Amino acid sequence: MTPHFLPILVNPAFGDPGLYVDFQFAHRAILFDLGDTAPLSHRKLLRISDVFISHTHIDHFIGFDRLLRVLLGRDKALHIYGPPGILRQVENRLGSYSWNLIQSYPTTFTVTVTELHPDGRTLRASFSSRTAFAREGEETFVRSGDTIMEEENLRVRVAFLEHSIPCLAFAFEEMLHVNFKKNKLEELDAPVGPWLSWVKRAVLTGEPDETTVAVPVRDGGERLMSLRELKEQVLTVVPGERIAYVTDTAYTPQNRERIIRLARGADYFFIEAVFLDLDHERAAERAHLTARQAGSLAREAGAARVFPFHFSPRHLGQEQALRQEVKDAFEGRLPRHDKDCPSR
Repeated sequence: MTPHFLPILVNPAFGDPGLYVDFQFAHRAILFDLGDTAPLSHRKLLRISDVFISHTHIDHFIGFDRLLRVLLGRDKALHIYGPPGILRQVENRLGSYSWNLIQSYPTTFTVTVTELHPDGRTLRASFSSRTAFAREGEETFVRSGDTIMEEENLRVRVAFLEHSIPCLAFAFEEMLHVNFKKNKLEELDAPVGPWLSWVKRAVLTGEPDETTVAVPVRDGGERLMSLRELKEQVLTVVPGERIAYVTDTAYTPQNRERIIRLARGADYFFIEAVFLDLDHERAAERAHLTARQAGSLAREAGAARVFPFHFSPRHLGQEQALRQEVKDAFEGRLPRHDKDCPSR
Protein backbone atom coordinates (compact mmCIF):
# COMPACT_ATOMS: atom_id res chain seq x y z
CA MET A 1 0.00 0.00 0.00
CA THR A 2 1.50 3.32 -1.08
CA PRO A 3 1.27 5.62 1.97
CA HIS A 4 -0.55 8.90 1.48
CA PHE A 5 0.68 10.39 4.75
CA LEU A 6 4.18 10.51 6.20
CA PRO A 7 4.36 11.02 10.00
CA ILE A 8 7.69 12.05 11.49
CA LEU A 9 8.69 13.32 14.93
CA VAL A 10 9.94 16.90 14.74
CA ASN A 11 12.69 16.47 17.33
CA PRO A 12 14.84 13.67 18.74
CA ALA A 13 13.35 11.69 21.61
CA PHE A 14 14.87 13.93 24.32
CA GLY A 15 13.66 17.11 22.57
CA ASP A 16 10.33 18.92 22.54
CA PRO A 17 7.28 16.87 21.50
CA GLY A 18 5.83 17.38 18.04
CA LEU A 19 4.61 15.19 15.19
CA TYR A 20 4.63 16.47 11.59
CA VAL A 21 2.30 14.62 9.21
CA ASP A 22 3.03 15.38 5.57
CA PHE A 23 0.36 14.78 2.92
CA GLN A 24 2.37 13.04 0.22
CA PHE A 25 0.11 13.97 -2.70
CA ALA A 26 -1.05 17.42 -1.62
CA HIS A 27 0.69 20.66 -0.71
CA ARG A 28 -0.28 20.28 2.93
CA ALA A 29 0.80 19.07 6.36
CA ILE A 30 -0.63 19.02 9.87
CA LEU A 31 1.20 19.25 13.17
CA PHE A 32 0.54 17.70 16.56
CA ASP A 33 2.01 19.95 19.27
CA LEU A 34 4.06 23.03 18.68
CA GLY A 35 7.29 22.72 20.61
CA ASP A 36 10.69 23.63 19.19
CA THR A 37 10.22 23.80 15.40
CA ALA A 38 13.86 24.54 14.49
CA PRO A 39 14.25 21.25 12.57
CA LEU A 40 11.35 22.20 10.27
CA SER A 41 12.32 24.27 7.23
CA HIS A 42 10.28 27.27 6.12
CA ARG A 43 9.00 25.17 3.24
CA LYS A 44 7.64 22.56 5.65
CA LEU A 45 6.11 25.16 7.94
CA LEU A 46 4.33 26.77 4.99
CA ARG A 47 2.61 23.45 4.26
CA ILE A 48 0.91 23.37 7.68
CA SER A 49 -2.85 23.90 7.59
CA ASP A 50 -3.86 22.60 11.03
CA VAL A 51 -2.17 22.36 14.42
CA PHE A 52 -3.47 20.18 17.25
CA ILE A 53 -2.20 21.17 20.71
CA SER A 54 -2.26 18.62 23.53
CA HIS A 55 -1.74 21.28 26.24
CA THR A 56 0.18 24.50 26.57
CA HIS A 57 3.16 23.66 28.74
CA ILE A 58 6.05 25.58 27.20
CA ASP A 59 7.66 22.56 25.49
CA HIS A 60 4.41 21.95 23.60
CA PHE A 61 3.66 25.52 22.51
CA ILE A 62 6.88 27.55 22.30
CA GLY A 63 7.00 27.11 18.52
CA PHE A 64 3.93 29.28 17.94
CA ASP A 65 5.98 32.45 17.42
CA ARG A 66 8.21 30.94 14.74
CA LEU A 67 5.26 29.52 12.86
CA LEU A 68 3.53 32.90 13.07
CA ARG A 69 6.59 34.70 11.73
CA VAL A 70 6.94 32.35 8.76
CA LEU A 71 3.25 32.53 7.80
CA LEU A 72 2.93 36.32 8.08
CA GLY A 73 2.75 38.08 4.74
CA ARG A 74 1.14 35.05 3.05
CA ASP A 75 -2.40 34.40 1.94
CA LYS A 76 -2.83 31.61 4.42
CA ALA A 77 -5.40 30.15 6.82
CA LEU A 78 -4.14 28.34 9.90
CA HIS A 79 -6.45 26.30 12.14
CA ILE A 80 -5.48 25.56 15.76
CA TYR A 81 -7.29 23.05 17.98
CA GLY A 82 -6.49 22.88 21.67
CA PRO A 83 -7.58 22.44 25.28
CA PRO A 84 -9.52 24.77 27.58
CA GLY A 85 -7.89 28.21 27.59
CA ILE A 86 -6.23 27.95 24.17
CA LEU A 87 -8.37 30.73 22.68
CA ARG A 88 -7.28 33.26 25.29
CA GLN A 89 -3.68 32.08 25.09
CA VAL A 90 -3.45 32.52 21.31
CA GLU A 91 -5.13 35.91 21.62
CA ASN A 92 -2.56 36.94 24.23
CA ARG A 93 0.34 35.78 22.07
CA LEU A 94 -0.95 37.74 19.10
CA GLY A 95 -1.67 40.72 21.32
CA SER A 96 1.92 40.86 22.57
CA TYR A 97 3.11 42.35 19.25
CA SER A 98 2.53 45.74 17.61
CA TRP A 99 0.60 45.41 14.35
CA ASN A 100 0.49 49.04 13.15
CA LEU A 101 2.01 48.08 9.77
CA ILE A 102 0.24 44.79 9.16
CA GLN A 103 -2.76 46.32 7.36
CA SER A 104 -0.48 47.54 4.58
CA TYR A 105 0.30 43.94 3.64
CA PRO A 106 -1.42 42.88 0.38
CA THR A 107 -2.11 39.43 1.83
CA THR A 108 -4.51 38.01 4.42
CA PHE A 109 -3.30 35.64 7.09
CA THR A 110 -6.00 34.21 9.36
CA VAL A 111 -5.73 32.10 12.50
CA THR A 112 -8.87 30.22 13.55
CA VAL A 113 -8.80 28.72 17.04
CA THR A 114 -11.08 25.94 18.25
CA GLU A 115 -11.10 25.43 22.01
CA LEU A 116 -12.26 22.00 23.17
CA HIS A 117 -13.80 21.12 26.54
CA PRO A 118 -14.38 17.65 28.01
CA ASP A 119 -18.16 18.22 28.26
CA GLY A 120 -18.41 18.81 24.49
CA ARG A 121 -18.58 22.59 24.75
CA THR A 122 -16.56 24.14 21.94
CA LEU A 123 -15.49 27.74 21.46
CA ARG A 124 -14.24 29.15 18.17
CA ALA A 125 -12.96 32.53 16.99
CA SER A 126 -10.72 33.93 14.26
CA PHE A 127 -7.89 36.47 14.15
CA SER A 128 -7.07 38.16 10.83
CA SER A 129 -4.12 40.28 9.73
CA ARG A 130 -6.71 42.55 8.07
CA THR A 131 -7.96 43.64 11.50
CA ALA A 132 -4.63 43.56 13.37
CA PHE A 133 -5.58 40.16 14.79
CA ALA A 134 -8.61 41.33 16.74
CA ARG A 135 -10.88 38.51 17.91
CA GLU A 136 -13.76 38.00 15.44
CA GLY A 137 -16.58 35.62 14.62
CA GLU A 138 -16.93 34.14 18.07
CA GLU A 139 -19.21 31.14 18.36
CA THR A 140 -20.00 28.52 20.96
CA PHE A 141 -21.50 25.13 20.20
CA VAL A 142 -21.67 21.61 21.56
CA ARG A 143 -20.00 18.90 19.52
CA SER A 144 -21.25 15.32 19.54
CA GLY A 145 -18.82 12.43 19.64
CA ASP A 146 -15.05 12.66 19.62
CA THR A 147 -14.49 13.89 16.05
CA ILE A 148 -13.10 17.42 15.98
CA MET A 149 -12.16 17.74 12.30
CA GLU A 150 -13.73 15.90 9.37
CA GLU A 151 -13.08 16.21 5.67
CA GLU A 152 -13.98 14.14 2.62
CA ASN A 153 -11.74 11.20 3.45
CA LEU A 154 -10.12 11.95 6.78
CA ARG A 155 -10.93 12.89 10.32
CA VAL A 156 -9.21 13.73 13.60
CA ARG A 157 -10.58 12.39 16.87
CA VAL A 158 -9.73 13.53 20.39
CA ALA A 159 -9.52 11.99 23.85
CA PHE A 160 -9.29 14.04 27.05
CA LEU A 161 -6.57 12.74 29.38
CA GLU A 162 -5.45 13.84 32.83
CA HIS A 163 -1.99 15.37 33.34
CA SER A 164 -2.85 17.47 36.41
CA ILE A 165 -4.50 19.65 33.74
CA PRO A 166 -6.57 18.44 30.75
CA CYS A 167 -4.29 17.07 28.04
CA LEU A 168 -5.56 16.07 24.61
CA ALA A 169 -4.60 12.94 22.70
CA PHE A 170 -5.37 12.67 18.99
CA ALA A 171 -6.06 10.07 16.30
CA PHE A 172 -5.69 10.98 12.63
CA GLU A 173 -7.63 8.63 10.38
CA GLU A 174 -7.89 8.19 6.63
CA MET A 175 -11.29 6.61 5.97
CA LEU A 176 -10.41 4.70 2.78
CA HIS A 177 -7.12 4.23 0.99
CA VAL A 178 -7.48 4.20 -2.82
CA ASN A 179 -4.58 3.27 -5.10
CA PHE A 180 -4.41 2.61 -8.84
CA LYS A 181 -2.70 -0.45 -10.29
CA LYS A 182 -0.31 0.96 -12.87
CA ASN A 183 0.06 -2.34 -14.70
CA LYS A 184 -3.73 -2.58 -15.09
CA LEU A 185 -3.88 0.98 -16.45
CA GLU A 186 -1.27 -0.01 -19.01
CA GLU A 187 -3.32 -3.06 -20.00
CA LEU A 188 -6.28 -0.74 -20.63
CA ASP A 189 -3.95 1.59 -22.56
CA ALA A 190 -5.23 4.36 -20.25
CA PRO A 191 -2.93 7.30 -19.48
CA VAL A 192 -2.42 8.86 -16.06
CA GLY A 193 -4.38 12.09 -15.85
CA PRO A 194 -7.07 14.15 -14.10
CA TRP A 195 -9.69 11.47 -14.80
CA LEU A 196 -8.04 9.31 -12.11
CA SER A 197 -8.66 12.01 -9.49
CA TRP A 198 -12.30 12.08 -10.51
CA VAL A 199 -12.56 8.29 -10.15
CA LYS A 200 -10.89 8.38 -6.74
CA ARG A 201 -13.25 11.08 -5.54
CA ALA A 202 -16.23 9.12 -6.86
CA VAL A 203 -15.16 6.12 -4.77
CA LEU A 204 -14.55 8.21 -1.64
CA THR A 205 -17.92 9.99 -1.90
CA GLY A 206 -19.82 6.75 -2.47
CA GLU A 207 -20.97 7.21 -6.07
CA PRO A 208 -23.06 4.21 -7.31
CA ASP A 209 -21.14 1.32 -8.86
CA GLU A 210 -23.27 1.74 -12.00
CA THR A 211 -21.82 5.22 -12.62
CA THR A 212 -20.39 5.40 -16.14
CA VAL A 213 -16.82 6.65 -16.50
CA ALA A 214 -15.27 7.79 -19.76
CA VAL A 215 -11.77 6.28 -19.58
CA PRO A 216 -9.37 7.99 -22.00
CA VAL A 217 -7.11 5.83 -24.15
CA ARG A 218 -3.77 6.81 -25.57
CA ASP A 219 -4.91 7.07 -29.19
CA GLY A 220 -7.19 9.94 -28.24
CA GLY A 221 -10.42 8.00 -27.90
CA GLU A 222 -12.20 6.77 -24.82
CA ARG A 223 -13.66 3.60 -23.37
CA LEU A 224 -16.86 3.60 -21.31
CA MET A 225 -16.60 1.58 -18.09
CA SER A 226 -18.67 1.37 -14.95
CA LEU A 227 -17.23 2.39 -11.62
CA ARG A 228 -17.68 -1.22 -10.51
CA GLU A 229 -15.48 -2.45 -13.38
CA LEU A 230 -12.79 0.06 -12.51
CA LYS A 231 -12.89 -1.00 -8.85
CA GLU A 232 -12.49 -4.64 -9.85
CA GLN A 233 -9.81 -4.13 -12.49
CA VAL A 234 -7.84 -1.01 -11.71
CA LEU A 235 -8.32 0.07 -8.09
CA THR A 236 -7.20 -1.17 -4.71
CA VAL A 237 -9.57 0.05 -1.98
CA VAL A 238 -8.59 -0.79 1.60
CA PRO A 239 -9.09 0.79 5.05
CA GLY A 240 -7.04 3.96 5.39
CA GLU A 241 -4.00 4.80 7.47
CA ARG A 242 -4.39 5.59 11.17
CA ILE A 243 -2.00 7.63 13.32
CA ALA A 244 -2.34 8.05 17.11
CA TYR A 245 -0.53 10.67 19.19
CA VAL A 246 -0.44 10.46 22.99
CA THR A 247 1.73 12.51 25.34
CA ASP A 248 1.86 13.87 28.90
CA THR A 249 -0.61 11.64 30.67
CA ALA A 250 -0.88 9.87 33.99
CA TYR A 251 -1.24 6.10 34.02
CA THR A 252 -4.72 5.85 35.52
CA PRO A 253 -7.59 3.49 34.70
CA GLN A 254 -9.53 6.26 32.96
CA ASN A 255 -6.57 7.41 30.89
CA ARG A 256 -5.64 3.84 29.99
CA GLU A 257 -9.17 3.09 28.76
CA ARG A 258 -9.35 6.29 26.72
CA ILE A 259 -5.93 5.79 25.15
CA ILE A 260 -6.67 2.22 24.09
CA ARG A 261 -10.01 3.22 22.60
CA LEU A 262 -8.50 6.17 20.72
CA ALA A 263 -5.49 4.27 19.35
CA ARG A 264 -7.25 1.01 18.54
CA GLY A 265 -5.69 -0.52 15.41
CA ALA A 266 -3.35 2.41 14.74
CA ASP A 267 -0.78 1.88 11.99
CA TYR A 268 1.52 4.36 13.72
CA PHE A 269 1.28 4.93 17.48
CA PHE A 270 3.39 7.80 18.79
CA ILE A 271 3.40 7.72 22.59
CA GLU A 272 5.48 9.31 25.31
CA ALA A 273 7.84 7.07 27.27
CA VAL A 274 9.26 9.54 29.76
CA PHE A 275 10.79 7.29 32.44
CA LEU A 276 12.17 3.80 32.78
CA ASP A 277 10.04 1.36 34.75
CA LEU A 278 12.41 1.53 37.71
CA ASP A 279 11.27 5.17 38.07
CA HIS A 280 7.54 4.35 37.98
CA GLU A 281 6.91 6.18 41.27
CA ARG A 282 8.42 9.39 39.87
CA ALA A 283 6.36 8.88 36.69
CA ALA A 284 3.18 8.68 38.78
CA GLU A 285 4.13 11.82 40.71
CA ARG A 286 4.77 13.74 37.48
CA ALA A 287 1.70 12.31 35.69
CA HIS A 288 3.76 10.73 32.92
CA LEU A 289 4.12 7.26 31.41
CA THR A 290 7.01 4.87 31.79
CA ALA A 291 8.47 3.10 28.78
CA ARG A 292 6.94 -0.16 29.97
CA GLN A 293 3.50 1.41 30.30
CA ALA A 294 3.80 2.98 26.85
CA GLY A 295 4.66 -0.35 25.24
CA SER A 296 1.85 -2.12 27.08
CA LEU A 297 -0.70 0.47 25.97
CA ALA A 298 0.41 0.12 22.35
CA ARG A 299 0.10 -3.66 22.62
CA GLU A 300 -3.38 -3.49 24.16
CA ALA A 301 -4.50 -1.04 21.48
CA GLY A 302 -3.42 -3.50 18.78
CA ALA A 303 -1.15 -0.93 17.13
CA ALA A 304 0.95 -2.11 14.21
CA ARG A 305 3.98 0.00 15.19
CA VAL A 306 4.93 2.02 18.24
CA PHE A 307 7.19 5.10 18.25
CA PRO A 308 8.23 6.32 21.71
CA PHE A 309 9.28 9.92 22.34
CA HIS A 310 9.47 12.62 25.06
CA PHE A 311 12.23 10.88 27.05
CA SER A 312 13.20 12.50 30.35
CA PRO A 313 16.64 14.18 30.53
CA ARG A 314 17.02 12.12 33.71
CA HIS A 315 17.73 9.19 31.38
CA LEU A 316 20.27 10.86 29.07
CA GLY A 317 22.63 8.13 27.92
CA GLN A 318 19.90 5.50 28.37
CA GLU A 319 17.97 6.01 25.14
CA GLN A 320 18.50 2.42 24.05
CA ALA A 321 17.25 1.14 27.41
CA LEU A 322 14.06 3.19 27.08
CA ARG A 323 13.46 1.99 23.54
CA GLN A 324 14.13 -1.62 24.52
CA GLU A 325 11.70 -1.44 27.43
CA VAL A 326 8.97 -0.12 25.13
CA LYS A 327 9.77 -2.82 22.57
CA ASP A 328 9.75 -5.64 25.13
CA ALA A 329 6.39 -4.55 26.57
CA PHE A 330 4.91 -4.03 23.10
CA GLU A 331 5.98 -7.50 21.98
CA GLY A 332 4.74 -9.13 25.20
CA ARG A 333 8.13 -10.14 26.56
CA LEU A 334 7.62 -8.55 29.98
CA PRO A 335 5.47 -10.32 32.59
CA ARG A 336 2.48 -8.32 33.77
CA HIS A 337 2.60 -6.80 37.23
CA ASP A 338 0.43 -4.46 39.28
CA LYS A 339 1.76 -1.32 37.64
CA ASP A 340 0.44 -2.57 34.27
CA CYS A 341 -3.14 -2.62 35.65
CA PRO A 342 -3.68 0.60 37.62
CA SER A 343 -6.53 0.39 40.08
CA ARG A 344 -6.61 3.88 41.53
